[in-house]
Amino acid sequence: MPNYTPLKTTILPLENGDHLTRPEFERRYQAMPNHQKAELIEGVVYMASPLRFRSHGEPHAQINTWLGVYYAATPGVLAADNTTVRLDGENEPQPDAILLIDPNLGGQCHISEDDYIEGAPELIVEIAASSVAYDLYDKKRAYQRNGVKEYLVWQVYERQICWWKLQEGEYMPLEPDQEGVIKSQVFPGLWLEMRSLLEGNLAEVLKKLQAGIESVDHQEFIPQLC
Repeated sequence: MPNYTPLKTTILPLENGDHLTRPEFERRYQAMPNHQKAELIEGVVYMASPLRFRSHGEPHAQINTWLGVYYAATPGVLAADNTTVRLDGENEPQPDAILLIDPNLGGQCHISEDDYIEGAPELIVEIAASSVAYDLYDKKRAYQRNGVKEYLVWQVYERQICWWKLQEGEYMPLEPDQEGVIKSQVFPGLWLEMRSLLEGNLAEVLKKLQAGIESVDHQEFIPQLC
């Protein structure tokens, strides 16, 4: 009998701009020798560029500090930083920050057996260098279509923060009050004073957040969230 050597299955490298299904994206990503950040948005692969300090690293830290304080004070809430989300068959983003309601308490997404978020988190935050970033176009459409209830984008170069809420399937802007504070419609007490954040005054941002947290009866957090 002839001795046949089985052919090896070649896993192609992940390339920026590839059009892939989510399973194929994951297969190629797992085969990468060095796992750099990559996302699948509307079936297209986006590979992350090196990240700068002022246009991404520092704003990223500020947003996660703000959300982290809320997370620490709020029962029934989970927070994540740079975590993969299996959104649908063509979208697997890795948002800069996520806030979600505990799936065991009625949250709309869940944690898979292999420890990924599956479904739409209640709040996603992205740091975008400018208004031309895909966070404001393809990502926004994907998040809206899949039911992410609130979406916040910080456009660093334009010094602008946009926060939308999902209303009848469309994103509508959350407007600041007379004091310049935006208040989440999903998470009670999650307040953001935009001017202080844009000025880099994190202490004032956290002071206003604390006022928001204290405005809610802690015993009613979970019923309000669910």
